[in-house]
Amino acid sequence: MRNRLFIFDLDGTLLNTIGDLAVGCDYMLSLRGLKTHTYEEYCSFVGNGIMRLVERALPEELRTEDYIKAARKDFVDYYIDHIDAHTVPYDGMVDLVYTLQRRGAKLAVASNKFQAGTEKLIKKFFPEIDWVEICGNREGVPLKPDTALVDMILDKAGVERQGCVMIGDSGVDIQTAHNAGITSVGVSWGFRSRSELEENGADYIADDATELLHILENL
Repeated sequence: MRNRLFIFDLDGTLLNTIGDLAVGCDYMLSLRGLKTHTYEEYCSFVGNGIMRLVERALPEELRTEDYIKAARKDFVDYYIDHIDAHTVPYDGMVDLVYTLQRRGAKLAVASNKFQAGTEKLIKKFFPEIDWVEICGNREGVPLKPDTALVDMILDKAGVERQGCVMIGDSGVDIQTAHNAGITSVGVSWGFRSRSELEENGADYIADDATELLHILENL
């Protein structure tokens, strides 16, 4: 696997983060006396960065640029201090990542979560992984499905595009892979449906970590 690069999405792929995202949004909404949302609603809100999460959580009539920015600040101020209260790795994913590293694969993270949050979670739950790059949302770099994060990782890894695989739980991740000209593997345990992965043309879909490892071993 020494010529292979596996790029993982974070939320909904490596880690189940929805509990802390929901609590953070509930806190932000409660500060404003606004209605909170269900688990299912929060699952539909995530995937396009914190700004879009906050925007979707707000009532439509309040979605002005200034209001969203203020709400995002309140969310981030709370969330960064409580980011791992409910977050856990998905079954088998820690072992899978360590297995890939032992076999010589290069590993990276490409997330639409803000950079500080992405780094904090990855360093807590995967402390012994030598990641090529941990890429979250940062100023001046467009979000997935733009290929900017993938291109940055490929440049640093020194791996040919045909040796790169994107693994994620949403249509955004599949679109990112297609846009970048790399193989896409969807995972069905995350925040979005299997049908979303199919509709966006995932090359492969795994239903658990064992199946995901089998797919990656045989690409």
